[in-house]
Amino acid sequence: MKIKELPELERPYEKLELYGEKVLSDAELLAIIIKTGNKGETAVEIAQKLLSLNNTKEENINYLQSLTLEELMQIKGIGKVKAIQLKAVGEIAIRMFKKSNYKKVQICQPSDVAKLLMSSLKFEKSEIVKILILNTKNEVIKIKDIAKGTVNFVNIPKRDVLIEPIIMKATKYILVHNHPSGDSKPSRIDIEYTKELDKASQELGIQLVDHIVIGNMNYTSILQEIMKNTRESM
Repeated sequence: MKIKELPELERPYEKLELYGEKVLSDAELLAIIIKTGNKGETAVEIAQKLLSLNNTKEENINYLQSLTLEELMQIKGIGKVKAIQLKAVGEIAIRMFKKSNYKKVQICQPSDVAKLLMSSLKFEKSEIVKILILNTKNEVIKIKDIAKGTVNFVNIPKRDVLIEPIIMKATKYILVHNHPSGDSKPSRIDIEYTKELDKASQELGIQLVDHIVIGNMNYTSILQEIMKNTRESM
């Protein structure tokens, strides 16, 4: 049965027009993007196959953004154009939730950093390192990418981290990087690098306020981990 052969109130387009987008299921919303089905399958049925690719523990459709064009095109009925449209919609969703007006956002605790950056980092498949420059009130005045792509975080020279605070004559900064695995637990090397960076910062009269690792819906403060480990060893 084709979409147009369904009762009018069961068609995603008409259903959204009459009742609003919130009443539609995930499959129905995806069907509107997919638009057309193929021989023997409606767009809704193709969308349901797409949803069946979720092999995560999460009961949402966030996983869709991690699928490649090739993985999307493995589903019969999703060609290159539809796959590109789905990726574009996913990126739009990420950008809609991304906090672009970050200036003057005050950082009081690690969760403030997570709220600011998690939506833009949790789906990344490679490590991205960011620096947040703060003023004396712990308000963000600049966010800059230090490195991105396939680079291994710990290979970044400390001078590349410190150059921005020096140029801006800032006395405080926060370092952030993501773990594409989704697990925000810092490695031993992450912790040692942070200790060395903290020491180098102090020598320049600059405060490393924190180093946050972002995972998928989780985050870890490395400085809190260092303090915790210090207390446990006493």
